[in-house]
Amino acid sequence: MSNKSKRAEGVAEEIGGKIKQGVGKVLGDDQMQAEGIVKEKKGEAKQEAAKAAERTKGKIEEIAGAVKNRVGAVIDNEEMQVEGRAKELQGEARQKANEK
Repeated sequence: MSNKSKRAEGVAEEIGGKIKQGVGKVLGDDQMQAEGIVKEKKGEAKQEAAKAAERTKGKIEEIAGAVKNRVGAVIDNEEMQVEGRAKELQGEARQKANEK
């Protein structure tokens, strides 16, 4: 399952939990309300786990790009430096897109 799918699943679960919580409140059903809260929190947790996984991938890309950039500089390979910097920026962007 893709990370985007995991995040969407988390959003759906969170919304479902909010609805169940609201229905439980309207009906005066404490059990249903509590189940809704649990479902909502599980959905939030799924979203955060997906974001954390993406931030990790981004950090790995950033580090790999930085290494390639530096190696390119040492061996005087401008193309390698540019590719490394591009990967570094891509990793930074992935991390930023998945901040809390």
